[in-house]
Amino acid sequence: MSNLPIHQLTSALGGSPFVIALWFSLLFFPFKGLEAAGILFIVLFAALFLLSILRKCGVAVRETITNYKKYFSALKLRESKTRSIALILPISAVVLTLPLYGRDYLIDIAVLSGIYIILAQGLNIVVGFTGLLNLGFVAFYAIGAYSYALLNTKLGIGFWASMPLSLAFVTLSGFVLAIPALRLRGDYLAIVTLGFGEIVRLVLNNWDSLTKGPNGISGIEPPHLFGIQIGQLSHFYYFVLIFVLLAVFIIRRVADSRMGRAWIAIREDEIASSSIGINTMAYKLYSFAFGAFWAGLAGVLFAAKMQFVSPESFTFMESVLILCMVILGGLGSIPGVILGAIILVMLPEMLREAQMYRMLALGSGLVLLMIFRPQGIFGGKGVSLRS
Repeated sequence: MSNLPIHQLTSALGGSPFVIALWFSLLFFPFKGLEAAGILFIVLFAALFLLSILRKCGVAVRETITNYKKYFSALKLRESKTRSIALILPISAVVLTLPLYGRDYLIDIAVLSGIYIILAQGLNIVVGFTGLLNLGFVAFYAIGAYSYALLNTKLGIGFWASMPLSLAFVTLSGFVLAIPALRLRGDYLAIVTLGFGEIVRLVLNNWDSLTKGPNGISGIEPPHLFGIQIGQLSHFYYFVLIFVLLAVFIIRRVADSRMGRAWIAIREDEIASSSIGINTMAYKLYSFAFGAFWAGLAGVLFAAKMQFVSPESFTFMESVLILCMVILGGLGSIPGVILGAIILVMLPEMLREAQMYRMLALGSGLVLLMIFRPQGIFGGKGVSLRS
């Protein structure tokens, strides 16, 4: 009984300090007499009464602190939402009105940034969400661009009819690569994907009868919308912007779904994911195919914009550049990948006047970022490549 906390002891003996003090005094009376029992009653009653008051005050203080914490957390949440809205609105205004005040050169760079955003988001699904290192991701980009170019120039199929066929072919290519590759892990998976990227580039470079080899394919038609050809740079800017917004929306929804959670679980611990019933092989196949889909879309948009494709646009360095965009922004971060793509597309153009030093400056910046913030600009803690 004596080891119980004071509030439990009080409730067990009737709930009143007076009753508890009287009860212990009566027990003490036969051994020490009336005077000692009276002193014990007074001391014990005063102590229990004071402790009960302090306990009530402590509960009131804790409730007050809890209420203040809830209030301030809600206030901070409202402030963060306000800051986010205050940041998003001017950025949206700049993005939507860029063709109205920007030069053609700036608009052209912005269009290229949009294509790379879609491409980097596709790689972010494989590397950022699922944790699988893919060094040949540019192969899907090339397959998407060449499939649209061949369908358009060889068969005369327009953009809107060619696009679903090209995307289906690229997605199927992702499945075909993933089936043997995903039996491997780490460095071996990276080497297999690297080899796949080089095989695709060499096939495009040497199959002269189909791809025209190093000369590339020219005369690709730009897309038409409601009977109007999207040939002007400003029109194509809004065209690509719609696809960027669509890609970000869909990828964000998938990332928040059951499939996205499974990808993240596989990235964190594949063995633990398998032990709780996640079919890791199936979800990794989905990851490769879904990422290849967006790479194919970027390739179709690239071919439609340039109206010309050649193997020189799909080298290993393109895969490295796309991977740098994902790592720079933060693995698994959709806003971070957007920022990383914009930086790595626009920064070399901004440093074009310092032709001899621009790649040195870009490389130095990436090295410093990896030293002081290895998780990327928007990346969370503990997110890394499993290689």
